[in-house]
Amino acid sequence: MDTPPATILRLDPRGLKVLAHPLRSRLLTALREHGPATATALAGRLGTNTGATSYHLRKLASVGLVEETDDGRGRERWWKAATEMHGWQQRDAAGDPDAEAASDWLRRHYLSLFVERYGRWLDAHASWPLAWQDVAGSSDYALRLSPTALAAFEADVEALFLRYRNDPPETNDPQETDDAADSEVVQVYLYAFPLLGEDR
Repeated sequence: MDTPPATILRLDPRGLKVLAHPLRSRLLTALREHGPATATALAGRLGTNTGATSYHLRKLASVGLVEETDDGRGRERWWKAATEMHGWQQRDAAGDPDAEAASDWLRRHYLSLFVERYGRWLDAHASWPLAWQDVAGSSDYALRLSPTALAAFEADVEALFLRYRNDPPETNDPQETDDAADSEVVQVYLYAFPLLGEDR
């Protein structure tokens, strides 16, 4: 059965301002990565208190980032991520100083999260099989592109992601016995930006 298309929420200025908060961002990440949970379970996972967690979940729900499930009983409320991904363009925040500041905070937050996670992989990679060590690396390329060409490039990368998400190709390597058994959740990051100053 085909995997349904990825669900994506485009953030407006209000959504940016709501999400640009350390605990809210962590709550959304936890729900996307670990599935539905109660405020109590999330508070335990993230080391905060249940009251604050419930408040910030409601704030996320107010802009469509999370939603309640039908699994709650009595006063127990279960929450899940409303979409698999979110995104925005800078024009979505342009002209609203608070939204522009939120956009900047979120971009820097995601960069620090990448550095933190990749650092953990570098700390642990030597204990993993060589097959994983060979492929779980990094690379960079320099291209001369216009904004239009870069947008087309990013669309191609997104299409490639969706193809692998929906129907991962089978390996032709006879040394691989069971791709499904060897699969792991792999985080893929894309940063594209003009080189500045002496880097040009």
